[in-house]
Amino acid sequence: MTTLSTRAGAAPYTKLVLRLYDLWVIRLSNSFGWRCNRAHFVDLYRRHIGHRHLEVGPGSGWALANIDLPTDIDLTLLDLNANSLDHTASRLDVPLTLIEHDVLVPLDKSIEKFDSVSINYVLHCLPGDWSTKAAALTNLAEKLTPEGVLFGSTVIGADQSFTVLGKALMFAYNQTGVFGNRQDDLPGLRRSLSETFEQVEVTMVGNVAIFVARQPRTRP
Repeated sequence: MTTLSTRAGAAPYTKLVLRLYDLWVIRLSNSFGWRCNRAHFVDLYRRHIGHRHLEVGPGSGWALANIDLPTDIDLTLLDLNANSLDHTASRLDVPLTLIEHDVLVPLDKSIEKFDSVSINYVLHCLPGDWSTKAAALTNLAEKLTPEGVLFGSTVIGADQSFTVLGKALMFAYNQTGVFGNRQDDLPGLRRSLSETFEQVEVTMVGNVAIFVARQPRTRP
């Protein structure tokens, strides 16, 4: 069941905002707010995207539109906001499956497993602390093949030194519910990933944690 606070993180993605997303988020906020250049995300996708791929929270679709997708890719987009799904789909010339869904809720059992799952800039938009957000990782791990990989990124809110712009964004976004990451610390992210996956890599670039996780743990 989707909560009001979960929807608050997805609500800002209006059609107008999505037209400005590449400039404001990908270029300006990444470089001057979070000190994590967009090139890091391109590299992440190039190294890890698989044949059957699930994109969680595609935003404007910038990342997918700026890499060479596998020619035979089987691509699914998942987001709580239909505007984001439609905007991303309009940028990609590949067959797509669109799923409007809350990542904190388990995915339908009929959905087949994926070779790769990406979740970029989603966790910091979710409500609650890591004990709540870990449900998203668990739900996605259940939809990965045994050899599959989950990769993503999130702005760490706790115990961080921010630029002037970063401080302003953190305050404004958390006040309005766009972000819910004031309690998001790096050890908590590592712990949540390690409780769900056997192999975990986390790298900090500026205020952004970039992570790669493999071998989903077997659930009872």
